[in-house]
Amino acid sequence: MFDNPALLIVLILLVVLLFGAKRLPDAARSIGRSMRIFKSEVKEMKTDDERRGPSSSASDHEGTPSRPLEGRVVDEQRRDQPTQGPTSSYDQQRHTA
Repeated sequence: MFDNPALLIVLILLVVLLFGAKRLPDAARSIGRSMRIFKSEVKEMKTDDERRGPSSSASDHEGTPSRPLEGRVVDEQRRDQPTQGPTSSYDQQRHTA
């Protein structure tokens, strides 16, 4: 990528001119800190996966709900019939106006 050392020097000078010499150490420190945090999170994710093992993969739990589902049974005949009158508050306001 940087076969020509002159190109690398020009690029470094451009970065120094754009960001200023005072802000570069802070920026480098911030980038280093962010990379350390990212690496530790990736490492933690890998150890979590290793602790779980292959038996608890996402494909095993694909069809089962994590908690009981709540709802009501809809009568098939009533479900297929159109509703009578406005159903939402917006529709009610439109019909009264």
